[in-house]
Order: sequence, then C-alpha cells, then structure tokens
Amino acid sequence: MTKILIVGEFSNGKLKGSAAELLAAARAIDPAAEIHGALLGAGSGAAAQGFAAYGVATVHALDGSLPSYSSDGFAAALAPALAGYDYVLLQQSFFGRDLGARLAAATGAAWLSDVTAVEAGPVFVKPLYAGKVISRMRFSAAGLKIVTVRPKVFMPASADASASVSVNSLAESQGYKSKVTSVEAKAEGQIDLKEADIIISGGRGVGGPEGFAPLRDFAGAVGAALGASRAAVDSGWIGHSHQVGQTGKTVNPKLYIACGISGAIQHLAGMQTSGVIVAINNNENAPLMKIADYALVGDLFQIVPELQKQILALRAQG
Repeated sequence: MTKILIVGEFSNGKLKGSAAELLAAARAIDPAAEIHGALLGAGSGAAAQGFAAYGVATVHALDGSLPSYSSDGFAAALAPALAGYDYVLLQQSFFGRDLGARLAAATGAAWLSDVTAVEAGPVFVKPLYAGKVISRMRFSAAGLKIVTVRPKVFMPASADASASVSVNSLAESQGYKSKVTSVEAKAEGQIDLKEADIIISGGRGVGGPEGFAPLRDFAGAVGAALGASRAAVDSGWIGHSHQVGQTGKTVNPKLYIACGISGAIQHLAGMQTSGVIVAINNNENAPLMKIADYALVGDLFQIVPELQKQILALRAQG
C-alpha cells in the first residue's frame, strides 16, 4: 500500500486549510493510500487534532522549545521519521519549498516542486519557463519522493470525518544553525496572497505609493488580498511581501484584478492560472490585457472606485 505523509502548516493553534488541499493531492496520487500528517513547531501537538476532521489518524509532531521556524532544525527532526513513506507532500510556500528541499537533500529522496495537477499513473503536472511549457513528469525509480503542491489548484478535501488522532512526538534536534529571532504580525485583517480567493494588484501604472490607497480600500471592502508587480516593489512603493510573480509569490485566486500592470513575463508566471483575470489599463495593447478574461481600458483611478461601488451594491442586493 502507498504511504503518503502530508506536512501541514498551522497558525494560532489551528491547522491551516492548505492541509485539505494536500490531502486531495495525496488521494489523486493513490485513492487507496494510507495518509499520515506532520506538523512542526511549538503548539503543533494541539494543532495536530485538526487532522481528525479529515480522517488522518496518525500525525508526527515536533512540539517543544524549537523556534517557530528553523529550517535545519525541522528537517533534522522530521527526516528520521520518513522511512517507509513513498511520498511526502508540502505546500509550495516559503515553508514548504525550504523544508522540502532540505528533507530531499538529507534523505536522498527524489524532489519535484510546484506541482499543479496529478494525473493517472501517477503523472505530475507542473509549469516550466514561466508557464510557457506545461510538463508531465513521472518518477522513474522507487523510493521516497518529496513534492510541493501549488496552493489553490486542488479542491480541498471535505472535512467530515471524526477519527481521533494519535500523535507521535518527534525528537528535537539540538544541532540547528538557524532560528527565528522575531516574528512581525501582519496588519490586522490583512489576507495572505497564497490563501486569498480575490487579489487586487497594482503596478507601475498606480504612479507611486499613494496610488495603492484606492486599491487598499477596494481590497478591504471586498475581502481581497493586496498584490503588486515587481516594478512597484522595486520602486519602493509597497513591500516585497505583496509581490506577485516569478520572483515573488505564485498565486491562484478565483479572481485576480490587475490595476496598471502591463504584464511582464515574470508577473504572468505568478498569476496566469487564476480563475478569472480582470485587467485595468489605459493601454489596450498591454500584454496582460490580451490574456485577461475582462479588459477594462481607461484610468484606473476612475474605474476602481466605480467597480468597488458596483460590487458592494450587488452584494447588498443579496
């Protein structure tokens, strides 16, 4: 029987919804697989109970004095527990990419990142060359395989099971060389780009840091995350944590609204799999306008407030 370990993430003592997406990916690999979970960091023992909702009965947890994130410390603790597993699945997040690569190096496992679909075989689908090529890959050898899965591409597994969770405590490594020294909380109400269903992004066309004000208001009003192009970030108009693209975050929301973004290749690579793309630009020939589902030609500072007004009016109607 195929054995798969999904490495979840948690926040404020609760398992994140990305675990349900990883569970769906595991079932796509083998519907009959035996699936276990893993959580790492202080408080993971309690948060591990969240796996019960998905019928995952066995969870490996590292719950101790180790800092909130230590790349080498987490890898050293989890690597010995991977014997016997066929696959380890992590989210394609900063956490998952860093930890997954370290685990592959530590165990000699095969490594595949940024998977967007799993077909029968199993065959793993992932984009290459900024999305210009879609590849289909199959592992050619037996042994452990470590895979990261792009957020929002798998329909989350339903949470309807109620099995109890057995938590296996991992031994804490004392030899780690890096640790988190401080954590800065996000602004209240700020939605993470990776988890957002709606993203409103601004680019060079917003004209400066003050140009993000109406976009920030729009995002707050409709419950969206605020994104940005590399040009806006490099200009110092907004922080790097908002950057969408090949050198920023790869996102997959249901709705992506691009305001004043021309659509350079590196930006398209980070958002072109979005469900619906709306582009607002005064240049109708901008690359992003050509791939958008809806292209609005005009002044974004006139269109955005009107769009916000119309959306809120429709919501008020029920």
